[in-house]
Amino acid sequence: MKFAQLSLVLAAALAAHAHAQTPSAPTLSVERPGDGKPRCGLGKEFHAGRRAALRESLKSGVVVVRGLPATRDYTVFRQDKVFWYLTGVESPGAWLLMDCESAREVLLLPDPNRMEELWEGERWDAGDEWVKELTGFEEVRSTRAANELIGTLLGSSKELWISLHPNLALAGAADRAGPYDRARKKDPFDGRVGREEAFKSKLAELFGVEPKDMSAKLNELRRVKQPVELDAARRAGRAGALAMVEAMRSTRVGIGEWELEGLMSWFQLKEGAAGPGYMAIVGSGANSLILHYGNNNRRAQDGEVLLVDYAPELDHAVCDITRTWPANGVFSPRQAELYDAVLASQAAGIAAVKPGRTLADIEKACSGVLRARGFEKFVRHGACHFVGLEVHDVGDQRKPLVEGACFTIEPGLYEPETGIGIRIEDVVIVTADGCEVVSAAVPRERAAIEALIAEEGVLDRLR
Repeated sequence: MKFAQLSLVLAAALAAHAHAQTPSAPTLSVERPGDGKPRCGLGKEFHAGRRAALRESLKSGVVVVRGLPATRDYTVFRQDKVFWYLTGVESPGAWLLMDCESAREVLLLPDPNRMEELWEGERWDAGDEWVKELTGFEEVRSTRAANELIGTLLGSSKELWISLHPNLALAGAADRAGPYDRARKKDPFDGRVGREEAFKSKLAELFGVEPKDMSAKLNELRRVKQPVELDAARRAGRAGALAMVEAMRSTRVGIGEWELEGLMSWFQLKEGAAGPGYMAIVGSGANSLILHYGNNNRRAQDGEVLLVDYAPELDHAVCDITRTWPANGVFSPRQAELYDAVLASQAAGIAAVKPGRTLADIEKACSGVLRARGFEKFVRHGACHFVGLEVHDVGDQRKPLVEGACFTIEPGLYEPETGIGIRIEDVVIVTADGCEVVSAAVPRERAAIEALIAEEGVLDRLR
């Protein structure tokens, strides 16, 4: 079947099931508005507000941040998350210079390159007049001026701020990138330092300063989401939930783990996602015990569970959803026993969320249920982590929760003797008196899951 025919079949099946998936008309995704025009992230007001908040936090000094260069492979360019957060610019080779006291902001872009644009399409450059209006930067200069401008802004103060947070694009997270950079540096046959560390050394050499890391200040800003970020989180949650619903509906004994990954990826893109928020985890049988399983090359057998942990990134908001269900459509007694314990654990965690609590309080509520049922020996991980620009997002987990904080609740049990791994995960947003579950559109109750698997799915139409 050709891809175009497959797309028509998938679209028809999506329309047929739409009434069961969402109670209202879908919200237009900002990620894919459909007009093909350049846009500034979540809007120039949001990104200008983040820069202003950073200046207020730093008080003084000059900020220098570089976006990512063009890709090394034939892949779509995705901007570094820190640079995008401060600018909304989704094009390679850009810089941000900012003076915290005068509030002078300069966006540096490459010079126009007609040949490059003939091959690659529109690239934001210093000759594009529309950039100022789109981004809100009054001063847009060529990257050739970077050295001179940094020296001018520094003057005699010599207080230079950079971010040493590992550079991250789509599906990136610091807890993965940081260890990678450190291991490469220690490798006796490599020894390369990370991009950020190299930038720090070069700035020190050129300007006679000791650049300071502003990551802690940025992380505190990122810990509490602004309204437009929360809206993106909701849309990412919806896209991920609808994809998960169809994965349940299409599950049959013998289905390939890769088939569910492909189906969910298509649905996520259909709902406006940029791509995966992290690698798809589709673990059948004993693979459900592997926390970050990613091979997805096995067929699910009768009597096994499927543990599926996969959600998208949309407008740089990453969602994180996990559900577990039986390949044959009916939970066995042992599967049900473990599943109900995890579900009760998650429910206790969700009920415990409110401003003033900490993630440790939520963890305690979750673990208490599993301990009371005698299942603590099957616990392999914590139940909470922040989520946002990264799937394992930044933020001080010891601080009390406030409205706008966004994190996951994901208790799990893993029983090696039976090959049963159970995890249930949702993203929640802290509200004034509790929390909102942004991925609630995908069911958690066993009866609802079994009913979904019994329905006709998209993949049934392709068999």
